[in-house]
Order: sequence, then structure tokens, then C-alpha cells
Amino acid sequence: MRKFLGIVAMTLVGAASYAQTGPKIEFKAENNTIDYGTVVKGVDSGVRSFEFTNTGDEPLVITNVRSSCGCTIPSKPEAPIMPGKSDKIEVKYNMGLGPISKTITVESNAKNIQNGTVQLYIKGKVVES
Repeated sequence: MRKFLGIVAMTLVGAASYAQTGPKIEFKAENNTIDYGTVVKGVDSGVRSFEFTNTGDEPLVITNVRSSCGCTIPSKPEAPIMPGKSDKIEVKYNMGLGPISKTITVESNAKNIQNGTVQLYIKGKVVES
């Protein structure tokens, strides 16, 4: 019985020390997607923002943000995001006519996502006025 309790105690201590700490990123957009809907070229600026919060206990650093093509220009926060604070990644689509279906890759030091990398998506359709 003593051995069993010792094993249980060691397992609990090990699990507690393995618990995930560090920076964590949580995006507000459902499924990490912004839907432009149907927008009119020349009327809509093409700028949207992905808002996120650092839900971890250490500063979150966004190291890189890149798009799947040159028609989408993302911009990242330069300063670390402190625990409990929010910021945004701004995306500007060039508003070329037709369907919008692009991916933005965000690289960070977040511990709650594999390799600190998360995919964001924009979708919609651009039409003429």
C-alpha cells in the first residue's frame, strides 16, 4: 500500500510540473477565420484585424506573420504582449475581383499550439460596383 501511495504521489507531482505554463495565444475570430462576405472593389479598404489575447503567464512574442500570397499583407505587433493583454494582427487584402481564400501563418513563442504556429484564414468575395 505504501508503494502504491508513493507511486500516486510521484505521478501527481510529475503531472503538476508538466502542466503547461508560458505564453498562450487565443484568437477571438471563430475558427481563426474572418469572413469579408461580399465586398465592393474600391469601396472596401480590404483591412481586417485578428484580435488575440495572451492567456498565459509569460510575455507572448509574435516572431513572424506571413501570407500565402503577395495579395495579402499582414502586420504583426512588434512589442511582446504581456499576460492578460490583447493585441491584433492586421491584414490588408488587395481587393482583386473574385473569391477570397487566403491563409496567414503566425509564428510565436505560444506554448498552447504546436510549434507556436497557427493558421489564420480570410474568405469572401470581391465584386465590382
